[in-house]
Amino acid sequence: MPGKDNPQIKDEELYEKLREEGNSKQKSARIANAAARDGRKKVAQRGGESGDYEDWTVPQLRARAREIGLSGYSKKRKSQLIHALRHS
Repeated sequence: MPGKDNPQIKDEELYEKLREEGNSKQKSARIANAAARDGRKKVAQRGGESGDYEDWTVPQLRARAREIGLSGYSKKRKSQLIHALRHS
């Protein structure tokens, strides 16, 4: 299992479940570590506050990509940025 060898993953069980659902390693690790830090219930309550990416401007999308550590976002079009953010 990929998460077993990584000491940076704090909630292995949740990480593996998220990976099986098709989430990226980065997104799975982010969610699993937040759940371990704050509790799964609190993390679940946080979701859904950002709104639709389609309503964001390109500079806002690029700033979000920078925040979560994506690379190569500066040359992407809006639709490509949205896809990258949703699948990171």
